[in-house]
Amino acid sequence: MSTRKAIDSFIRNEKEREIAALADRLAETFAKRAAIHDQEGSFPFDNFADLKQSGYLKLTVPKEFGGDEISLYELLIAQERLARGDGATALSVGWHVGLMLHYRYARFWPEELYARFCREVVENGAMINHFASERATGSPTRGGRPETKAVKTDGGWLISGRKTYSTLSPILEHYLVLASIEGRDEIGDFLVRKGPGVSVEETWNTMGMRATGSHDLVLENVFVADEDLVRVSPLGKRGQQPNESPGWQLHIPACYLGIAFAARDFAVHFARTYRPNSLPGPIADLPHIQHQIGLIEAELTTSRTLLYSVADRWDKNPEERTALKTELGLVKYVATNNAIQIVDKAMRIVGGASLSRSLPLERMYRDVRAGLHNPPMDDAVLRNLAQLALKEE
Repeated sequence: MSTRKAIDSFIRNEKEREIAALADRLAETFAKRAAIHDQEGSFPFDNFADLKQSGYLKLTVPKEFGGDEISLYELLIAQERLARGDGATALSVGWHVGLMLHYRYARFWPEELYARFCREVVENGAMINHFASERATGSPTRGGRPETKAVKTDGGWLISGRKTYSTLSPILEHYLVLASIEGRDEIGDFLVRKGPGVSVEETWNTMGMRATGSHDLVLENVFVADEDLVRVSPLGKRGQQPNESPGWQLHIPACYLGIAFAARDFAVHFARTYRPNSLPGPIADLPHIQHQIGLIEAELTTSRTLLYSVADRWDKNPEERTALKTELGLVKYVATNNAIQIVDKAMRIVGGASLSRSLPLERMYRDVRAGLHNPPMDDAVLRNLAQLALKEE
């Protein structure tokens, strides 16, 4: 991973330096394990034991429950640097810490249930992810009706269905599951606990992000008590409250920029040190290599500037968060597409050796492409931008 010691201009104070240092320490350890977990497609339980022990899992939990209550900006610093060591681990834990930040601001959980779960995170290292994707409906952002069903029964609900792309499923003991409520034009978010009727089918065998454990979560008449119903929403109206800005989803572009940063550092180090006998010095002296590095720097700096400036505005201006939705999508679009280009250029600098599985670049190349398939999708972002332009007088 990166050993770069240059001053990062996006770190503004001592607290942010401490958060960066924590993530750097973890990333250095994770980088040593990343290749084997990628090769095996195995879930990095060892990384998550380190995340739990370090206190990383409670970073976004409110202070009133024992968490650190860090801001969105601070979370992105941590996530970007964690991804420089292992993108799959960073993306996976990003869903947990990102959602805990989201729940802290949105506060749509019943207060007693929310307080109890926050304490489980702090005291026991509990984690959570929200499972909405299904094969029949595709991405939940497209608005399909879940085929997972919730049927009312005495004292609670019986939940049955199958969720795809269930990142973190091998390690979770709590799942927030989106289900259609039988006989009503409503959907519900249910806090499901690991137990009878809950199983994980190991279906995740992909080109990139192989170690996220994004298997299928299968539910067969799983009982959920009434008090574990988090909320009910009219079909098609979920997540439309003013306090439900998707700012927390910036953990996604932060992750892919972290991977790109690591690829950049690898390529720059290679250019400085590789001296073929056909040249009097390292390839870093060649104009076309410097041109590629310059393009990388431009794309990386542009993307990070956009990421952190929007996050800073999101933190400082709560009343503007709803209006930032289009810009949040733009951050993801710019960052993920630029990250792909950065890794590609890094491989061009290194040459044929970059294809070797003994080097990290080919894994980064595969991992970074996964960003195209995380929300929001490119076509939705561009459509929103176009519609704003067309509404102008």
